[in-house]
Amino acid sequence: MEDEVDRLVAAWRRERSDLDVEPLEVLSRVSRLARHLDRARRLAFAEHGLEPWEFDVLTALRRAGAPYQLSPGQLLTQTLVTSGTMTNRIDRLTKKGLVERLPDPNDRRGVLVRLTDEGRDRGDKALAGLLAQERAILAELSRAQRGELAGLLRRLTAPFDNIPG
Repeated sequence: MEDEVDRLVAAWRRERSDLDVEPLEVLSRVSRLARHLDRARRLAFAEHGLEPWEFDVLTALRRAGAPYQLSPGQLLTQTLVTSGTMTNRIDRLTKKGLVERLPDPNDRRGVLVRLTDEGRDRGDKALAGLLAQERAILAELSRAQRGELAGLLRRLTAPFDNIPG
């Protein structure tokens, strides 16, 4: 079975035979797959009235476990955005009734962000939709192939995920 990357690589081998274009065979497919995944994610989230960034914040709170709350700093760490961006996101999610701000009982100046029942429900439904989309994308692979692919991708991404600072 031929794909667009096969055609791209063949063209580069023809036009630039002096270059080793083998990395394109893997990384161009990863890049194309990332675009397809982004579209599938956006669709899954839109079906539940959420933007991808909203899903990220809601699910970070959900993964924290009951009572589903984190400090803004903890949310920054999990979502990799600036504090100004996070403040804006919390404001917008609060206006939509998906999160609420509470005083931090351990820090009189601090606040905690807690998932509302509506936020938990919408996040949970969006997650179920996302997983259905992702299962469909992976349907051509056996369980063993999915495990092997996950391991190989982990080897590629772990160095980026474990950079200090």
